Amino acid sequence: MSFQSEAVDQYQNALRQGKKYFNACMAKGVSPYPAVLKNILRSSATAAAQEMGIIDIPISRITGTWAEGRKAAFAGNFMPLIDINSEFGSKWVNLCASQFECGITTPIICYEYLGNFYVQEGHKRVSVMKSLGAFSILGQVTRLVPEPSDDPEVKLYYEFMDFYRCSSLYTVSFTLSGGYARLQAALGFEPGQVWDEAFRREFSGEFMRFSAEFERINTEKLPLTAADVLLTYLEIHPFAELRDMTNEELHRTLSAIWPDVRLLAQGSPISFSIQPETREKSLLERLLGSDRLHAAFIYDFDPATSPWASAHKQGENYLKDLNLDGVSVSSYLTHSDALKCMETAVAEGANVIFATTPTLIDACRRIAAEHKNVAVYNCSLSLAYAEVRGYYCRIYESKYIAGAIAGAVSRTDRIGYVANYPIVGSVCAINAFALGARLTNPRARVCLKWSCLEGNPVQELLESGADVISNRDRDGANSAVAWHQGTYQVENGEMRPLASPRWNWGVFYDKTIRALKSGGIEAARDRRRAINDWWGLSAGVVNVDLDESLPSGLKTLAEILKRGISSEQIDPFLCPITSQDGSLISDGTHVFTPDELMRMDWLNDNVEGRIPEFDELLPQSRNLVRLLGIHRDAIPPEAEESSL
Repeated sequence: MSFQSEAVDQYQNALRQGKKYFNACMAKGVSPYPAVLKNILRSSATAAAQEMGIIDIPISRITGTWAEGRKAAFAGNFMPLIDINSEFGSKWVNLCASQFECGITTPIICYEYLGNFYVQEGHKRVSVMKSLGAFSILGQVTRLVPEPSDDPEVKLYYEFMDFYRCSSLYTVSFTLSGGYARLQAALGFEPGQVWDEAFRREFSGEFMRFSAEFERINTEKLPLTAADVLLTYLEIHPFAELRDMTNEELHRTLSAIWPDVRLLAQGSPISFSIQPETREKSLLERLLGSDRLHAAFIYDFDPATSPWASAHKQGENYLKDLNLDGVSVSSYLTHSDALKCMETAVAEGANVIFATTPTLIDACRRIAAEHKNVAVYNCSLSLAYAEVRGYYCRIYESKYIAGAIAGAVSRTDRIGYVANYPIVGSVCAINAFALGARLTNPRARVCLKWSCLEGNPVQELLESGADVISNRDRDGANSAVAWHQGTYQVENGEMRPLASPRWNWGVFYDKTIRALKSGGIEAARDRRRAINDWWGLSAGVVNVDLDESLPSGLKTLAEILKRGISSEQIDPFLCPITSQDGSLISDGTHVFTPDELMRMDWLNDNVEGRIPEFDELLPQSRNLVRLLGIHRDAIPPEAEESSL
């Protein structure tokens, strides 16, 4: 068959596609023609025109035409609408035959606006190349830059322009703010660092391969771009791994994280389990499954030196001492290689992973993706991953009780509070403490300091006149109460313990293992949603230790508050609340959702102090705040160790 005959067949096929698109649009009541940039610009202000030179334009980003004159010849997908027996049809066929024979090399002329391209000259070239499934086409491009505004589309476009200055790529597009900067960091580049030509070509090739696999798997037509999904993928599989994968391996690994991709498309919702759950195994699970559980505790810090790790170690030992039938327990220290550590645990028989710090989440996700028969838990809050279950405790309930005792005891009405990090849940605990202090002392002022900043917060509080201080919580059931733990009163230089909120991780691990034994490994995950366990006083995973020297009246008050919160008769936040700036947060009738409690970014009006900015934090505090900070979406990403 001659090139001319092939081109005729190609035109007939393209004409059918054009008419099909045209009819579908007419049936929906939408325009069947390409968008016209001149019409779009009538209601939009542009700040500048930039000559971009000749660049490789992704065909998928060519969405319209510069002016009205040429649009009627094409459907919105740039397929022809005019019969082949016309001058237009003849020229289209000749152009297509030329492409078959030697390729189309003359660049089109077009404008780019908000990341899309509008053709001024070369409409038939675009139509031919689109009909042939080409990925890109050369074009002489003029960029029309919109005026800066608060429009999310415009703000995202300005982020893209920063990214383009580094990468010179139009193929990458994100639907959410922050994606371009995060990709730059995920690839090991500093902000503003320009890619060299070799890496640009390598990335372009791998991204094209990834995009094709994404389109192949995305039969659900999730409203995400390939770049959105790539960013999620790179959190588990660095670019160095991606480029060494076969297509089969890429398909397998992308399919393995598809539940998280689906959650991303839904806006990453989280379902909160606020009480221990029970689930009975199905008959099939009882017949095929095993009742044996091997729980592996993964530590990023040595329990001998880290109070946080020590608390979880006590929980591990509590579980061991229970000696539950069919349950074995082991522990591992990552030694800075979390993935290898967890793989070792699984190889040694672990089918339950308890990763005790939030920063282990990436390794957790990979293990969960590659080992569907392993229940993976990560001690974190507000991370939306379908195959890794988050867990934490509602320590704010205990803080409320400690605050009530502090308010009753204070003689100066100045109560100090040392917070650790500005992460999800921490501001809720501060406000709960402040509301508890106000319950027993309407004059009480809570002076807020942060241990993640430079300075000595306890000394600063003492110098400010605070006579009661809330400091670090007790680490576990066996911790001796020290003056620097919990809430204590300062009298004549002496530290007198009052009350200490306490984490009972052993109770959490016990209840979780029992739930897995009764419900099976699948009880840990629901691939349709992300689940975070957030239990409190009613589950016994937190408590308040009261010092023996407390007056009996205060002990009685504390016990009443404990019972009330446990039975849900008392809600610390079900009261009139005004923030520091005078805004009415609640009139006393609003019931805060778990998400509202965790993501609080305001302080109660009886709190003196503020939430620190990221740049103020000590360097060792920043990784955790990047991951779980209440304003983490606004924190500039940090370049990961280069794997280029």
